[in-house]
Amino acid sequence: MKKITHLVLSVCFVLAAFSLKAQTFTNYTTSNGMPHLNVNCLAEDASGNMWFGTSAGIAKFDGGSNWTYYTTTSHTGLADNAITAIAVDNAGNIWAGTDMGVSVFNGTTFTTYTAASDGLGNDRVKYINQAANGDVWLGDFSGATKYNGSTFTAYGTGDGLPFGGIDYIDFDSNDDVYMANALSGFIKYDGSNFTIYNTSNGLVSNTVRSVTIDGSDNKWVGTAEGITVFNSSNAVVDTHATIVAITPPHVLNPVEDVKINSQGDVWAGIYVDYLGTEGGVGVNTGGTTWTDYHVADGLVGPVIRKMHIDQSDNVWVATSTGVSKISFSTGVDDAQVASNLFNIFPNPAHNKVTIRLTGDNQNQATVVFYNTAMQIVKEVAFDNQEQSKTIQLNDLSEGIYFVKYGLQVSKVVVQ
Repeated sequence: MKKITHLVLSVCFVLAAFSLKAQTFTNYTTSNGMPHLNVNCLAEDASGNMWFGTSAGIAKFDGGSNWTYYTTTSHTGLADNAITAIAVDNAGNIWAGTDMGVSVFNGTTFTTYTAASDGLGNDRVKYINQAANGDVWLGDFSGATKYNGSTFTAYGTGDGLPFGGIDYIDFDSNDDVYMANALSGFIKYDGSNFTIYNTSNGLVSNTVRSVTIDGSDNKWVGTAEGITVFNSSNAVVDTHATIVAITPPHVLNPVEDVKINSQGDVWAGIYVDYLGTEGGVGVNTGGTTWTDYHVADGLVGPVIRKMHIDQSDNVWVATSTGVSKISFSTGVDDAQVASNLFNIFPNPAHNKVTIRLTGDNQNQATVVFYNTAMQIVKEVAFDNQEQSKTIQLNDLSEGIYFVKYGLQVSKVVVQ
């Protein structure tokens, strides 16, 4: 179901090609290439290939029709077929976490590293991510392990991490490491000290499953009771308790994953482990409103594992019953975009934009702003002969908007 209600535009105003943000679900299961329905994790390489970690090995998909499979039978260096975490490093190596260590694929062979032989904190790997400085971090059942290109260094309770291991890892612009813990909140590591943030700091729940950092160093902390947003100074600025609609009487939104696309839209995967209650995914394009998607909308399954946003801003959702790719099209006809009726700048914009009409304005002209739900959020009238106008945007939330005048539709990003 959708929580956003679309306005019905008058017939004389609707253009056939002007349907914003139409979504398409493409599902991948064992019937069309996936080696196992239970997909635990996913990643993308620099060439756009998708890598899926399943309960029956790794699958590589080129986005077309070609699949390649990697198992302990085909590649004896792989530690185990049950893949719990997957990532692609800057050199193109594939890191696959298992319950028996981490295996690294160089394009030809897998090499496995373990706690006993190589210094991992624990062989049971939950999450893998690489920092901008090149360090690869593993979240495991005992804590976190850093690989600096030659050496594994394990951090656990004796170093300041809480009990329960690390489920998720991300990095801010200072290369500080942020970690999710399922019992005690989330943790910042600045290279020397571990600092724990929990309900005493405003976190909605200490059961943290993900922590994702946006381009402004805000932390979107996914918990068992929704998302708490911390700013760059780690002070609470917002809380999102309801992201997807849940079957009553259940109301909590346990967040499994949070991802942010190139436009700053925030995606959250919700899995509610209650009998008769299903999860889904939600997207926030700014403000407090979320749009949610469920199985009824085309999602392959309700048990959300992890998500990935690819180079084209498609959203990939891994579930226990396959993978969904959610693709979006603005539906704006190329001829409309090409119409040179007005210019809008700056873009992206902050608190104001200037619109300059490129032709003669003999009559009063109206420029209309829409949000991504096709709701009119602002109308600006140009007086006769008026060619340029500066428009204040303080009343608009951050996000994507579409500006229409005549047959031209232009996208503007408000930051």
